[in-house]
Amino acid sequence: MSKVFMSYSHKDESLRDELETHLSLLKRQGLISTWHDRKILAGDEFGSEIDENLESSEIILLLVSPYFLASDYCYDIEMKRALERHHCSEARVIPIILEHCDWHSALFGKLKALPKDGRPVTDYPNQHEAFAEIAKGIRRAIDVSQRKTSKSETVKPDISKESTSSTERKDPQRSSNLRVKKRFTDKDKDDFLKESFEYIYKFFKNSLEELKA
Repeated sequence: MSKVFMSYSHKDESLRDELETHLSLLKRQGLISTWHDRKILAGDEFGSEIDENLESSEIILLLVSPYFLASDYCYDIEMKRALERHHCSEARVIPIILEHCDWHSALFGKLKALPKDGRPVTDYPNQHEAFAEIAKGIRRAIDVSQRKTSKSETVKPDISKESTSSTERKDPQRSSNLRVKKRFTDKDKDDFLKESFEYIYKFFKNSLEELKA
């Protein structure tokens, strides 16, 4: 289930209510749950509740209107944080165009908006048509996200198998790993000491010549 956060101006509350009505089927099917600031209970801390739900939502709807753009809280706090999470692929931000306004030059202006072609909801002779388009667009976004999630889970490597195979590659159980004790004669020991001394002597001699040069 995807959690949907609605960022909006209270002056657009009636349009937000209509949108939520059209999202009812997605809720019934267990695909989404919705949250907006009217769900804050008496006695709850306003700012922390909004921050907590904004951070935990997979889909963030920006209900865009002149009032939304004029709201310092909607634009400077909720919208900017939503875009940060969107650019980090932590959430998907979807602008919902409610009214005619200069939204194309806003920070979210390059995102694909709903309804189709960014036509404002209030521009439709029948606003139910607009909200139905929005609901379908959100459903498609959820379907794409779920397919990506299921695909990543399918190709996710089995860490336990990988670690086991790595261990086997590093320390395969075969007879050539077994060391056999060897006894060294006095001559072997003398030869080893002589060769070691000559190697160290030449090493230091060459080093001193390089330092001198």
